[in-house]
Amino acid sequence: MDGVHDLGGRQGFGTVQPRGHGEPFHSEAEIRIAAMWVRLVRQGLYNMDEYRHAVERMEPRHYMAASYYERTFTAVATMCVERGVFSAQELDSAAGAPVPLSRPSKAGRVGNLQLPDIRIGDRVRVKNEFVPGHIRMPGYIRGQTGVVVGISPPYPFPDAHGHGLDSPWQRTFDVQFDSRDLWPDGAEEALVQVGVFHGYLMLERPPCSSEPQPAA
Repeated sequence: MDGVHDLGGRQGFGTVQPRGHGEPFHSEAEIRIAAMWVRLVRQGLYNMDEYRHAVERMEPRHYMAASYYERTFTAVATMCVERGVFSAQELDSAAGAPVPLSRPSKAGRVGNLQLPDIRIGDRVRVKNEFVPGHIRMPGYIRGQTGVVVGISPPYPFPDAHGHGLDSPWQRTFDVQFDSRDLWPDGAEEALVQVGVFHGYLMLERPPCSSEPQPAA
């Protein structure tokens, strides 16, 4: 899905200001939210892709105004309601005020079993496709071409894993892109490396020459 969370390459947010390493928590509430998140993952209430998708589904204005741990709380509360741990009404009653939850999920998809043989050094193109559910493909690389520079072990295919669907695991390929291809006239010259799932990639074939070939 294309959501407000997918900020790569978007304009209007100002310069990134590195702040170095700081304290991981700034309040007792953040510690409790983090502990709750870890506990429920370990208990199997949801997996990491389902959690990510719950964050992605937040109402855009809420997402932009929320802190990191408020987004975490919203996703966890949403998953608890969707899994039947408690109802939205019970949550509102306990909080003493309405608690905003993420919007309903759209459909997921299983991975394609017919995948191209990709190796380090191959030139690949990211598929120019849009899906309504969870996906771990940054929007700014959609339809772009790059070179494979590394291969990682198989992981759960997020488009299925984020929706509780069974699907074969897939490798991710470290694909190197030219920043000027990603953001023409809007970026300094640099190489951008992105881990891309196998199912999001196609082998880039060289164009066929229109010149006549000599007879054998």
